[in-house]
Amino acid sequence: QVQLVESGGGLVQAGGSLRLSCATSGSIFSINSMCWYLQAPGKQRELVATITSGGGTNYADSVKGRFTISRDNAKNTVYLQMNSLKPEDTAVYYCTARLIIWGGVRFDDYWGQGTQVTVSS
Repeated sequence: QVQLVESGGGLVQAGGSLRLSCATSGSIFSINSMCWYLQAPGKQRELVATITSGGGTNYADSVKGRFTISRDNAKNTVYLQMNSLKPEDTAVYYCTARLIIWGGVRFDDYWGQGTQVTVSS
C-alpha cells in the first residue's frame, strides 16, 4: 500500500507565495521521478514540474522562474515552492511519484488526492 499526501494549499493574494509538500509512504523500494500537476476548473490536468531521482528538473513555461520543485529523498517527499502567484494559478495541485514497491517488478505511477490553491486578485 502506497500513499501520497499533499499539504500546504490554501488561499493567497496575487503576488504571494505558497509551499506545497507531498509525503510518500508505504512499502516503497525506490522512487524514480516525482511530479506536480494542476487542474483548473473545467480544464484538463496539466504537468507543472518534474524532478528526477538525480535532481534534474523541468517546468511548464507558465511557471518557469516562479515555481521551484525539490525533493528530499530521505523523506520520500517532494515540494513545490510557488512564488509570485497569479489568479490563473488557481487550481487543484496533485503530486505523483513513479515508484516500485518492495517485491514489485516494474515502476508504476501513484497519485495524491490533491490540494486546492486559490489565488485572489
